[in-house]
Amino acid sequence: MMGAPSQPRVHPVIQGAHHVATGPQDVLTTVLGSCISICLHDRRAGVGGMNHFLLPGDPSRNKGEARYGINAMELLINAVIKAGGRAGRLEAKVFGGANATGSRLPIGALNAKFAFWFLENEGIPCVARDVGGVHARKLRYWPHTGHAQLMLLPKAPLMTAPPPPPVPEGEPDLFF
Repeated sequence: MMGAPSQPRVHPVIQGAHHVATGPQDVLTTVLGSCISICLHDRRAGVGGMNHFLLPGDPSRNKGEARYGINAMELLINAVIKAGGRAGRLEAKVFGGANATGSRLPIGALNAKFAFWFLENEGIPCVARDVGGVHARKLRYWPHTGHAQLMLLPKAPLMTAPPPPPVPEGEPDLFF
C-alpha cells in the first residue's frame, strides 16, 4: 500500500529575502511588481532556490543589503552551492520587472536588465523568463524540479486617498 502523498511545504519569499530547498514537497512563493525573482536550479543535485530583490544595486554603496540584486544574487548562489548545487550546473529563470504602478521611473526594466547582465556575467544560462509589462505576477517555484508556475495578476486601479471627513458644525469635543 502506498503512503499518502506528502503535503506541500510552502515557503514565502518576501522582498529582500531568498530561500533554498531540496525536498520534492517544497514550494517557494512570491508576488512581484517591479521587483525581480531569480530562480536557480541544479537539476542533477535536485536543489534550487529563489530570491526577491527590489533594486539592482551598486556594490560600492549598498552595504550588503539583500534588497539589492547584486547582493541577493551572491547570497542565493552561495546558499544553493551550500545545499549541494554546483556553480557550473546552475540554470536560471527570471520573473518580474513590471511597471505595475504606471511610474515614470523604469525600476522594473532596470531590475530586469541587471538580472540578465548578472547571469550572463556569471555564465549562468537563463532557461525561462517572463519580465516587463504592466501586470504584477504571482510565482510558485518547486526548487527540487525547477518547475515554475506564474500567474499574471489583474491590473489594480491606482489608489487615491479618500476625501477628508466633513468638519462638524458647532463646538468641537475635546478629549483629555
